[in-house]
Amino acid sequence: MEVLKLFLSQFKSPVIIILLLAAAVAFLVGDRADAGIITVIVGISGSLGFWQEKGARDAVVKLLRLVQVTATVVRNGQDKEVPVGKVVAGDIVKLTAGDIIPGDCQLISAKDLFVDQAGLTGETFPVEKAVGDPVYLGTHVVSGQAQAKVITVGKQTKFGQTAARLAAREPETEFERGIRRFGYLLMTVTLILVLGIFAVNVWFARPVLESLLFALALAVGLTPELLPVVISINLAKGAKRMAAGKVIVKRLASIENFGSMNILCADKTGTLTEGKIQVEKVLGADGRESDAVWQLAFINSSFETGFHSPIDQAIRIHHPLDLSDFSKLDEIPYDFVRKRLSVLVQTKAGKLLITKGALANILEICPGANREKIKRLTDKYSRDGMRILAVASKKISQDKIDQADEQGLTFAGFLVLSDPVKDGVTQTLANLQKLGVGLKIITGDNQLVARALARKVGLDATKILTGQQITKMEEAALVAAAQTTQIFAQVEPNQKEQIILALRKGGNVVGFLGDGINDAPALHAADVGISVNTGVDVAKQAASIVLLHKDLHILKEGIVEGRRTFANTMKYIFMATSANFGNMFSMAGASLFLPFLPLLPGQILFLNLLTDFPEMTIASDNVDAIDLEAPRRWDISFIRRFMLIFGPLSSAFDYLTFALLLGFGVSVMQFRTGWFLESVISAAVIVLVIRSRKFFLSSRPSIYLLATTLLVVIAAHLAPYLLGPVFGFKPLPIFLVLAINTIIVGYMFAAQAVKSFFYARIMVQPGKPGR
Repeated sequence: MEVLKLFLSQFKSPVIIILLLAAAVAFLVGDRADAGIITVIVGISGSLGFWQEKGARDAVVKLLRLVQVTATVVRNGQDKEVPVGKVVAGDIVKLTAGDIIPGDCQLISAKDLFVDQAGLTGETFPVEKAVGDPVYLGTHVVSGQAQAKVITVGKQTKFGQTAARLAAREPETEFERGIRRFGYLLMTVTLILVLGIFAVNVWFARPVLESLLFALALAVGLTPELLPVVISINLAKGAKRMAAGKVIVKRLASIENFGSMNILCADKTGTLTEGKIQVEKVLGADGRESDAVWQLAFINSSFETGFHSPIDQAIRIHHPLDLSDFSKLDEIPYDFVRKRLSVLVQTKAGKLLITKGALANILEICPGANREKIKRLTDKYSRDGMRILAVASKKISQDKIDQADEQGLTFAGFLVLSDPVKDGVTQTLANLQKLGVGLKIITGDNQLVARALARKVGLDATKILTGQQITKMEEAALVAAAQTTQIFAQVEPNQKEQIILALRKGGNVVGFLGDGINDAPALHAADVGISVNTGVDVAKQAASIVLLHKDLHILKEGIVEGRRTFANTMKYIFMATSANFGNMFSMAGASLFLPFLPLLPGQILFLNLLTDFPEMTIASDNVDAIDLEAPRRWDISFIRRFMLIFGPLSSAFDYLTFALLLGFGVSVMQFRTGWFLESVISAAVIVLVIRSRKFFLSSRPSIYLLATTLLVVIAAHLAPYLLGPVFGFKPLPIFLVLAINTIIVGYMFAAQAVKSFFYARIMVQPGKPGR
């Protein structure tokens, strides 16, 4: 059914529908030849679009399977990872921090479970859930763990009932909005022109049906009917090339924003660093090495189950201890508000609460700690770029704990952790800068750690904006400060979104790379939300682009592919606004003073079909390095200027062809043949000129574009001999064929000269297509 819908969608254009109806009328009144030609050509053109678009869609579906979100379900007593879409009513799902709720469910067990329902209810803060409570599709787990029974899935869920409305509200990208405006621009011009031409031809007492078919065929030539197909093919092929570079595109339209991105925001962990935490030192509150602190940290990390952290993994493998004398009683999972994790264990000496987390958040629950001394001890490690993880404990009598028990602990000591800088990251940052993309680091680490890392990788750390400073800032002040700041330190989760929005308000196209639970709002807020395949489900779902490996070099290659895709899409736009538009405009004008139609409806459609073939190969075309050097953004005014210069240039050479043909007194059939030849070849070869800002002979097109262009040129020359009786062509004298080809060569060099003048004199702002 989906395949049939896709096929029929190729013929949904109002112009195509009216044309087919007119062909049916022609058939009924006896003009069966024209009716047959029109029907066959429209069918071939639609089938060509269907074949290309189906291939593009199939390729994208395969790519999305690489980054699909999964759920852990219990089936036949075994835990099993299944795609969220395969979860069914009756399944028992296991939920931990970062998981997407796969359907409307009822909790059958829960421990310190907090769920973010903002996407469904608009609630600002996570909601605590208990056994028996409902949890819904479209929400996700912030902290804690639970098991739930799935009650309903898909369209039957609370979220599913409003999914259509939510989908409709998904904002357009700048590229989608520009394409829509461009389509409206051409359709407006087409409608006015076609109605005028039809009225004038009827006024001249020409056959009404023939005039209608001519006007509709002209509309087909003027309408960029291949634009949706060309865009789909371009984006799908771009997505395939990006996938080969380990970048998976979830939303195709985001490719353009990816290419036009000029600021990338990211955390430092796994981006600038290896993301492989190592334990360097274990120190007590006095600054000396401490086995007791190590034992507390190891017990806490070994028994935690709520949040899978690379820090806990590093602790577990650093120096394993025998925990046979310890048993876990309870746990308060880590969350991004408390920034700590507590476990309650049974020891030989009694029950012990062990808490570890960020230094400031541990100190606030340890009233007896010597804060000044601890700060002096830890700051020297922070200045070297080390991270600090604090540990505290207290004896307790009960078997269960909650957040109220995280008070009155004794500060035990801290772990000094390192995360080595990635090899080659400095060069990668320099390469990004050459592409016009600046990196801004948003981290929860303190400014000493952030400044040390910035120095190591060559980032400007003279100005660091902290979360505390951001809290005190007015919106306008943050917008101004964010533009000149490269390092944001001690940032709270909700402040990431503020920073992204501030940068966007400054006129930037902002990308955000995040893979954590608290990154979803910032991923939504960014022009380009980028996550990692190893990230939590909620981050992958929020992202438009998913990296198979968290590496800035991979990201750089993805940016280049995004720009290549955008550049090739623009080539079709330029072609549609130059030769194609110029030829149809010339034909409309000629019909006003010629005593006959300059081309028959079937000839116009055949012309349009032939010029479709090179356009289909634009996605595979080579792109000049100059078009990849800087961010490119959609600019409808630039396109309008291009259209107003290159469209009339094409028309000028069309009218030169008219003068040639009329000057030699050719017959009506030969006139149409000559104009058909000039129109087809000029529309096919002009893309070789306008596809590059260089001299067209010094920029190599792809083999596919070149081959199809040459084949179309050959087909245009052979058509009068092979298809003359079918389309009403009559072969021209050789000298006229040579003269027409000379005009076309002159057109190419004239277009080259005008193009050079256009890019040299009509300067556009940085980041626009012409630069």
